[in-house]
Amino acid sequence: MIETPGLEHCFSFINSQLQSADESKAFSKNGVRRAVTISRQTGCEALAVAEKLAHYLQEHSPKNVPPWTVFDRNLIDKVLEDHNLPAYLAKFLPEDRASELEDFLNELFAVRPPSSTIIRQTAETILKLAALGNVILIGRGGNMITAKLPDVLHVRLVAPFEKRVGHIHKSHGMTEAEGRKFCQTEDRGRERYLKKYFDADINDPLLYHMVINTAQFDNNAIAKLIGEAVLNL
Repeated sequence: MIETPGLEHCFSFINSQLQSADESKAFSKNGVRRAVTISRQTGCEALAVAEKLAHYLQEHSPKNVPPWTVFDRNLIDKVLEDHNLPAYLAKFLPEDRASELEDFLNELFAVRPPSSTIIRQTAETILKLAALGNVILIGRGGNMITAKLPDVLHVRLVAPFEKRVGHIHKSHGMTEAEGRKFCQTEDRGRERYLKKYFDADINDPLLYHMVINTAQFDNNAIAKLIGEAVLNL
């Protein structure tokens, strides 16, 4: 097994950032900077829920606060910008796209940074955004990275498998068989991502403040449910 020697530095960095954040006045009750992390099973319409949540929170926020912003795929662009990384690295940043063997070969030939470095840089960007507040962060272990920060609500979206397949079938123009394979592949990738980099089970309900079955509510109701929880942090 090829080890990732930089990974322990990633966790050390995250822990030091969390410690400093705990001591920061930026999260005092006199100037609360709230944020939301969303973990999701594939096909739960997380982005649609997040966008409605941003709208709900904006409507219920003072007029002088910055706009609530959703970071999903655009988080990749933010990581690249923050760390002056070339655009071609974007294809390596989605969850669970880098293997240890790829790391070894790419370090050997200096093609790109190892995944531990990319994860550390992603964590740094996520922490920076959460500290700024008024952000909704989808995926990439956001709940683990910001776990010790106050005023950050962690949400997990789930739904029955066939419901999720049906949504992917309609929204992505896939056959049902393709939708099943897509959901299974994406879910396994996200599970491996959290296990590999954070030694956590993505399906552990204790990692979240709320676990919502999206098959039971429409997106507006889900956004309101989460929004009320955020406003009462």
